[in-house]
Amino acid sequence: MIKISVAKGDGIGPEIMDAVLSVFEAAQVPLAYEFVSMGKGVYDLGYTTGMTDEAKQSIESTGILFKGPMETPKGGGVKSINVTARKTWNTHSNIRKFQTIKGVDTVFSKAGIPINLTIVRENIEDTYGGIEHYMTKDVAVSRRIISRPGSEQVIRSAFETALKEGYRTVTCGHKANIMKLTDGMFLDTFYEIAKEYPQLHAEDIIVDALCMKLVCAPQKFECIVLTNLQGDIVSDLCAGLVGGLGFAPSANIGDHIKIFEAVHGTAPDIAGKNLANPTSLLMSGVLMLNQLGLEQYGSAIQNALMAAIENGTHTGDFGENRTTSVGTKEYTQAIINALQLDNITASHVDNYQKPISPSTNKMMVSSNEIIETVGIDIFVESEQQANDIATIVLRHLDNDMDLTTITNRGTQVWPEGSVFTDLVDTYVVRIEKNTTEIVKKKKFMEQAVHLYDFLNISSIEMLITIDGKRKYSLAQGQKANA
Repeated sequence: MIKISVAKGDGIGPEIMDAVLSVFEAAQVPLAYEFVSMGKGVYDLGYTTGMTDEAKQSIESTGILFKGPMETPKGGGVKSINVTARKTWNTHSNIRKFQTIKGVDTVFSKAGIPINLTIVRENIEDTYGGIEHYMTKDVAVSRRIISRPGSEQVIRSAFETALKEGYRTVTCGHKANIMKLTDGMFLDTFYEIAKEYPQLHAEDIIVDALCMKLVCAPQKFECIVLTNLQGDIVSDLCAGLVGGLGFAPSANIGDHIKIFEAVHGTAPDIAGKNLANPTSLLMSGVLMLNQLGLEQYGSAIQNALMAAIENGTHTGDFGENRTTSVGTKEYTQAIINALQLDNITASHVDNYQKPISPSTNKMMVSSNEIIETVGIDIFVESEQQANDIATIVLRHLDNDMDLTTITNRGTQVWPEGSVFTDLVDTYVVRIEKNTTEIVKKKKFMEQAVHLYDFLNISSIEMLITIDGKRKYSLAQGQKANA
């Protein structure tokens, strides 16, 4: 028997989890369950992480968390339990498979257009770090973090997923035309890793064009890999193509721990009324069985689910009018009745290896290039005009430094700009060295401290080059040779 950790969740979570586990029991899946406490009820007891210490220990011991939908209380500064779980255990790759299901009517099924695609979404970084600050009363900032090692993890997962699914093409969705450094790094890493998989065709597409093409011709895509926020949006778009989030299984894959969950909400308005649809959680459970090496059980359950739906069995949130909807329990029983277990042979449950707890946090570093600090961006709170700020800075600038640009919301307003550019009360003053000599980072900090006597500085950001190449963006309207 393989032991896994199970969290039933909130709202409809307990009843759809009970439904799924009853299907597993009927299929004689060799699993044992440790039930753990996570979600809103745990928040209400004062656990700000949304999970008990015992739950954390259980999950880190079994390496598998199977969870129902969970509610994060609004307000109070608490983080989403779903995001916290994924990030705590570094489940770097979110994998969602979208397929046409016979008996679930969509625009594409009615047109006879089959969909079979997988979204692989980066799960840890991007704006989901939740690193945000108010800089002034009118300006809030969110920091977007994209790392090369993090990109490597999810992109390699995408190529491996494509091989397992028998796909021929992996597509990288991105916005590198605008976010040239963050999405640019992601895209560069994609093509570097693509060289390791010559049997697969690698291509890329700008994410807004991707959304348009998915709506028009989703059958042209197979495996798509994206950064976190873009992947979140595109995943839900794809769910809409196949009938909604109720038919969208989700696996969160890490090197040590894996999380399988329903991605829809807790639907508290129908909780306990025998109305919930357990399909998404059951399909996620099938992904879990496949990851555990229990593919025969996963296939049997998947086939039973498809057979039940094709026969017209459905809960009230989907299905054709020719058949009457049934409750959660009746729907579950129809799946159990459709199970065919004759082809299941003895399972080698010892193939699954529990995670080995590392002694320290893993530091992921990808290269040994030469990094040099060449300047500093100083964020200044001010309602003055850019020329007035420039006058102050130039008066107090060290000899080996130049004021190269002043921007407002990313657009240059000094030394050149337009009077038609509306301003907010946060400027970025960019100071760069004017010498070929190496200037220590401390010197730039000292320059900022000196200017602090004359300007209201709210934040600073160092400007670096890597192997002599500029690794910071130019302003909108700034000349490249400035």
